[in-house]
Amino acid sequence: MTVNLYRQLITAARPLFSAEEWRRLKKLLLGGIDEGAYAPDSHGISTLERCVRTGIVLLEKTGLKKASLLTALFDPMVQQGLITPEQCRKEFGEDAARLIEGLCRIKELYSKHDSIADENFRKLLVSFAEDVRVIICLIADRYVLMQMLSYNPDTGYRLHVTEECRLLYIPMAHRLGLYAIKSEMEDMTVKYEHRDVYDSIAHQLNETKSAREAYIKAFIGPVRQRLEEAGLKFTIKGRTKSISSIWNKMKVQNTTLDHIYDLFAIRIILDSPADKEKAQCWQVYSIVTDMYQPNPKRLRDWLSVPKSNGYESLHITVNGPENRWVEIQIRTRRMDDIAERGLAAHWSYKGIKSEGAADNVMASIREILEHNTNPDEMRKDFALDMYQEEIFVFTPTGEVRQLPKGATVLDFAFSIHSRLGLTCVGARVGGRNVRISHKLQSGDTVEVLTSSTQTPKQDWLNIAVTSRARMRIRQGINEIRNREAQAGKELLQRRFKNRKIDISESDMSRLIVRMGYKGQTPFFHALMEDEIKVDDVLKVYEEMQASAQASQEGHSAQDFDIGKTFVETEKKTAQDSDVLVIGDGLTGLDFKMAGCCHPIYGDDVTGFVSINGGIRIHRSSCPNILRMKERYPYRILKARWSGKSGSQYSITLNVVGHDDIGIVSNISSIINKEPDTLLRSISIDSNGGLFQGRLTVLVSDLSTLDKLVKKLKQVKGVRDIERIN
Repeated sequence: MTVNLYRQLITAARPLFSAEEWRRLKKLLLGGIDEGAYAPDSHGISTLERCVRTGIVLLEKTGLKKASLLTALFDPMVQQGLITPEQCRKEFGEDAARLIEGLCRIKELYSKHDSIADENFRKLLVSFAEDVRVIICLIADRYVLMQMLSYNPDTGYRLHVTEECRLLYIPMAHRLGLYAIKSEMEDMTVKYEHRDVYDSIAHQLNETKSAREAYIKAFIGPVRQRLEEAGLKFTIKGRTKSISSIWNKMKVQNTTLDHIYDLFAIRIILDSPADKEKAQCWQVYSIVTDMYQPNPKRLRDWLSVPKSNGYESLHITVNGPENRWVEIQIRTRRMDDIAERGLAAHWSYKGIKSEGAADNVMASIREILEHNTNPDEMRKDFALDMYQEEIFVFTPTGEVRQLPKGATVLDFAFSIHSRLGLTCVGARVGGRNVRISHKLQSGDTVEVLTSSTQTPKQDWLNIAVTSRARMRIRQGINEIRNREAQAGKELLQRRFKNRKIDISESDMSRLIVRMGYKGQTPFFHALMEDEIKVDDVLKVYEEMQASAQASQEGHSAQDFDIGKTFVETEKKTAQDSDVLVIGDGLTGLDFKMAGCCHPIYGDDVTGFVSINGGIRIHRSSCPNILRMKERYPYRILKARWSGKSGSQYSITLNVVGHDDIGIVSNISSIINKEPDTLLRSISIDSNGGLFQGRLTVLVSDLSTLDKLVKKLKQVKGVRDIERIN
């Protein structure tokens, strides 16, 4: 760490601490350095420099104070157990300790699921929402890491960090209003992922720098004079747009840098009292538009209705000298502070409008994350909601609704109420009827039209752009499919009953597989849609029963046991499909699944040659196969899965947790909604406020089982789930 960096930290941080606190802080940090907590990481990044730089960024670029600084500085020591949150609480207060604890929980989960495509990553993001400062700390840390990667030789690591920054941290910084940090991270992303593009734009900007500065100076001069004559106190400056912003314009307009004229923007920052902020901003607007011809289509009024992240400003584009378009941003000192430092700056302006913006942003994040279990859909919805410009539309009663740019009538309907969205057939906008796919514009007044016969359609997902609408549409479609599937199931059960057939759940599962369906819901839904006929289903069932009877008569009592499990009765199907390769590439061998460990497709498996010559397939972790490996190593065969048989496997799970109201219903509901999964039985015993139970489920493979277990662990009250066999 350089001397200049250390001095920068002292300048920024020292005023926040008393003399005694500063002494304790230095002592703890020096102790951590001696213990090796701040040694370079596995990629050669200096941990000490990274922490100090992150602390400085938090103070100077986000406006956060002592608690966030301590969180950044102490994080390596806390991770290595050299200091505890409780010690921090004693030394520096409750706020710092609570923030450190929050970051610790997130770092622990992050280390286990370091991938934004991981379904468990949503847990990490949900935990962000508990304290907005935690996510700001993480964004600052990632911003610093991106800066320090510039000369790192590990290209793979640099690209991995950059991709994660682009997909997660940049959208979050945008949503939280950290525009200065967001803009620099975007530039670094272009630099690392498209170095040739970055270097080319930077070189061309440098070549035209003097001409651009001369133009800005000539443009600002007359404006400054008119504003001073009006008695306004202000600062005016010009800035070149970021490389990433320029590159985006080049791609959108399909042109070169030579043909992009709005390469810079002029910013006018007023020193206005709180009660005159808007009036003086509009006064500046009037002065500038008197001097230069404005483009009314490029007016952006975020004074009347600020963005949801608190951003307030007035943007206009005027035709300046040499017939060049110039963007002008008009705002006050307070607005500029919030624009640069985001939501965190609101805490410095208590009582000013939009101080609750942080709560609104975190609520929108929670809605995306807590109701979306599909990682791909979650990532798509997250990006859609987090990283778009906003429009403002009105209800017939004058209520303002904020929606992302590109939002449709359908999005507007769902923003008001789910039922309104599910029954929406169109809207009246500007006195004319429009379709549900009609894209709204800022200022539109929208009256939603509904019909009691309307139901959500699959193609609605191509129309809606907000996460709320997409989530409700998927839920509505699933509810309809489930209702239709239940009706189909009742229809089939009645036909079986008419023929005096009492079909078991396991027989029904085999029948569904024999008919070519992966689960109950699509099968019964197909019945209601008349894609398959009930008579055809009955015919297949009769053939299946006749085949099973013939198979049973052809086996001796030693080879066939009436009490076998569902998985073992499926062995013939498994054989016919050659789902296992045994030994040195052999298929078609006679094998059975071991009843002691019940292997399923996806498990690591091992074969054992039994006394009668048959082969038993065990899970490789099964205690029995481990003992047999020691006693009979010559009878052990390698085995691996070669393909699914379409069968379902019976698995028993042990569940332990708190005896909350409705927990059995919640567990069974989740299982019934899962594709390729069937609940065979559930048994729960309660004692002293705790419960312990066993679930027997049919699943198609290990991946399906793992997903089910993850979802069940999220049920309120469930403490642990363990596979018994």
